[in-house]
Amino acid sequence: MDAMEMRQKTVQCLSPAGLHDMAYVEWGDPANRKVLVCVHGLTRCGRDFDFLARALADQYRVVCPDVVGRGRSAWLGDKSHYAIPQYCADMVTLLARVDADVVHWLGTSMGGLIGMALAAQPGTPISRLVLNDVGPVVTAVSIARIGEYVGKAPRFASVEQAEAFLRMVSAPFGALSDAEWRHLTVHALRQAADGVWEMAYDPGIAEPFRQAMGAGQDIELWPLYEAIRCPTLLLRGAESDLLTAGTARQMAERGPKARVVEIPKVGHAPMLMHADQIGIVREFLLG
Repeated sequence: MDAMEMRQKTVQCLSPAGLHDMAYVEWGDPANRKVLVCVHGLTRCGRDFDFLARALADQYRVVCPDVVGRGRSAWLGDKSHYAIPQYCADMVTLLARVDADVVHWLGTSMGGLIGMALAAQPGTPISRLVLNDVGPVVTAVSIARIGEYVGKAPRFASVEQAEAFLRMVSAPFGALSDAEWRHLTVHALRQAADGVWEMAYDPGIAEPFRQAMGAGQDIELWPLYEAIRCPTLLLRGAESDLLTAGTARQMAERGPKARVVEIPKVGHAPMLMHADQIGIVREFLLG
């Protein structure tokens, strides 16, 4: 098999309610000891990173999981476990499966929060961290915006209908080509038994999210961020409502003192599909 081709795999993980499978895709030489883990946002999946993974597979074994409840991964019976502690536990199991003692980590939004939580631990396996449009303050405004659609996606008669919906709710991703929008659509869908298309995530992921939304306040995680010791890159969509310019400035001065790069004409979040965005990540990780 060509080492540069994508490989689809699963790993069995444990929650307090029992076992579940987490799917992941892997790119690059399976014997490469340099591992990059890429973790997606709240309602997305590991295939969001196909473009970046293909570009970096000459240097890394790139591992892109579908966080439990999304993509090809199983759904949890107890929806209260859709939270960062469970996601971190699953990622530690994944690292054991891929035999990675030390990793570089790239996390978009929720994937960045998981990365922050792991990077803050004593003895963390993360030696370099990329936070894509997320930090230790998640604004109430963005929580309310995301809460308007998460867990409420309609069903679609066609992939084209689903793509129109995705283009609307994900407009902050910025200017993407028709092919890129189609890629982001088809990998975030599943076909139900009646032939209708649905978003490929458990609507139950919204339950813990709505509890956070009900508070109507920013979520602050500064102690977590300030415990991080590894080199950190922060990417910020210049028009992001989740990561404010003020928080980004503080992140450059506190904790790991992140290097901050702002991506123009993008909100939440840069999708890292274009050569210029991939180049920023590549230079930081390999520099």
